[in-house]
Amino acid sequence: MTTQSIILIVLLLAALTTLAYPLGRYLAYIAVSKNKVKVIGCFENFIYKVSGVNNQEMNWKQYALSVVIFNVLGIVVLVLLQLLQSYLLLNQNQAVTPNLDLAINTAVSFVTNTNWQAYSGESGVSYLVQMLGLTVQNFLSAATGIAVVFAVIRGLSSYSQTAHSLGNFWVDITRITLYVLLPLSIIVSLIFMSQGVIQNFLPPLEINTLEGSTQVIAMGPNASQEAIKLIGTNGGGFFNTNSSHPFSNPNALTNFIQMLCIFLIPASLCAAFGHLVGDKRQGWAIYIAMVILFIIFASSLMALEQQVNPVWQSTSFDTASSTLQTGSNMEGKESRFGISGSALFSAVTTAASCGAVNNMHDSLMPLSGGAAMLLMQLGEVVLGGVGSGLYGMLIFVILTVFIAGLMIGRSPEYLGKKIEPKEMKLIALAMLASSFIVLICTTISTLIPQGVAGISNPGAHGFLQVLYAFSSAANNNGSAFAGLSANTPFYNYLLALAMFAGRFGVIIPMLAIAGAFAMKKRIPFNDNMLPTHSPLFIGLLICIVLIIGALTYVPTLVLGPIVEHVQLMTK
Repeated sequence: MTTQSIILIVLLLAALTTLAYPLGRYLAYIAVSKNKVKVIGCFENFIYKVSGVNNQEMNWKQYALSVVIFNVLGIVVLVLLQLLQSYLLLNQNQAVTPNLDLAINTAVSFVTNTNWQAYSGESGVSYLVQMLGLTVQNFLSAATGIAVVFAVIRGLSSYSQTAHSLGNFWVDITRITLYVLLPLSIIVSLIFMSQGVIQNFLPPLEINTLEGSTQVIAMGPNASQEAIKLIGTNGGGFFNTNSSHPFSNPNALTNFIQMLCIFLIPASLCAAFGHLVGDKRQGWAIYIAMVILFIIFASSLMALEQQVNPVWQSTSFDTASSTLQTGSNMEGKESRFGISGSALFSAVTTAASCGAVNNMHDSLMPLSGGAAMLLMQLGEVVLGGVGSGLYGMLIFVILTVFIAGLMIGRSPEYLGKKIEPKEMKLIALAMLASSFIVLICTTISTLIPQGVAGISNPGAHGFLQVLYAFSSAANNNGSAFAGLSANTPFYNYLLALAMFAGRFGVIIPMLAIAGAFAMKKRIPFNDNMLPTHSPLFIGLLICIVLIIGALTYVPTLVLGPIVEHVQLMTK
């Protein structure tokens, strides 16, 4: 790694840790429904009055049903908006009606916080649908993730006197949107606009170039969507090239702010967890484990991208002995970000469930692409998405406590609540859901003609394109290897299924686990219990995460990035 890369990682983690604690305390305050925020509180009461929402507590089944119904309705509304967009207002870019398979794929993508984009944003979606459909779902999908982790924390921490209570989903999603996501998005939008991110309602501009030809430059309300796509770890951009577009990510400062925004709420939720369970050390233990895992993967990815591609190294561009590219792999990257800013951005967005990209992942070195993909395949638990990162890591925490308890003969208990076979069955279900979807869908796609037809590269890289796509979809990331032609009925429907099943295949078991824990009485800590905040436990947790990920995906990683790396090195 270069000195620049080390400094960039240190600055990012220092800024993140500094901001995470105060925001975490604020999130913990928001999680308690009786707490009101001055000035904004009157809007909350008005929303309840208009919508008819009451503050009645829900058990896990009621909470889960509310989550599913709310999100299914969001999919229906977003599909209808897309199919009607050519007849609606604010269609300055003359976007046409998409095919039904693409509309369903896009709707499921944004509702599940995946934001996989099989369309060109600046030309395929009208300004109205961008704002009323996609941007609104950026808020609501992020709020859903945070609401779920609030419910899980309540179950683990004996939140209320009512044994079965996990809170109220409708209250949670209202408060999170109103008190957290909206204020943060306004602040970040203003910062972005000050740096040159566009926010207007102008039609696309047609200009004359110096060469005498014409070029169409897309316009539109971008800054408002850019802010929430990062804060909510959504990733879906106004422009097809996402955060590599100069109107979305103009300079190195905005690039740093974007990375910070992606990790801000996931890191803060760790601090909020410590406050809500009454032991700050528990939150810091999880955060430290996440940061160590991130440093391992980010430093590896950055170091690998600093290595020259052997294909370029052997290609001369003049009669001298100079080579076309030496010292690093700049293919597919923007010069204004360089190797360090691009590689770190790739690590951040694949560690979090955020599909934003400022470089083309298809151009990463084979092992770099494999590292980015493995970050997703671990379950998006390395800080991860808003809410999903923490409740995903809690799966591994409970598993680690159970395994450690069996190893040393201590009672498997977490936060004073006994872990029993019922909880472990649900943990296994939640843990296997996304990996099962990834492997089955990848197998189907590489066996039948409709799937093979979308692969643009033969051999290991073509397999990697498909594996990356379903790893991204099932883990609700949204980034892609650009070489896969995924805008076909086959891929649109199968990826939509993977996104939906990957999202709710984890959420529903996690809410069931929270419901089971909520029914248990909390036992005071004693010498027979395993400390879950010690350095030993943190190390064990990291090992469990890496071992589970390796055991699940090693065969596919061998067939993809490892084989491609060997082939590249022997050229």
